[in-house]
Amino acid sequence: MQTSLIITLAILAFLGALFIVARVRMKNIPLVADSDKILTLTDKNFQHQTKNRLVLVDFWASWCAPCRMMAPVLNDVASELSGDSHVGKVNIEQFQSLAQKFQVRNIPTMILFKNGREINRFVGVKSKEFLVQQIQKS
Repeated sequence: MQTSLIITLAILAFLGALFIVARVRMKNIPLVADSDKILTLTDKNFQHQTKNRLVLVDFWASWCAPCRMMAPVLNDVASELSGDSHVGKVNIEQFQSLAQKFQVRNIPTMILFKNGREINRFVGVKSKEFLVQQIQKS
């Protein structure tokens, strides 16, 4: 009985240490500058920038570690797109009204807009391949 209790406590301590290390590493992820191909979306230009084109819009915040992880991925996606397909970003700290309008509850949330209308939504960290595939299917 005591042996199993000791083993259980050791496993819990190990998992707790792993969790703490992961949190520290995520907080230290650097903020990557956006590519010049990424649209910076605001409450004033959102409708115009998403009209008559396909736009993957990333709702993010600077304090969000998974959002920081997505920045280089989105830069790569933007560099691969051509024609009327684009990547845009909305900083939810600055434009809370857009996050509320599209009912963004978790970040990162990426919404795929076609001609200004939402056609798909992805929450959490996604790979470049996944995002490019979703854009090409639309």
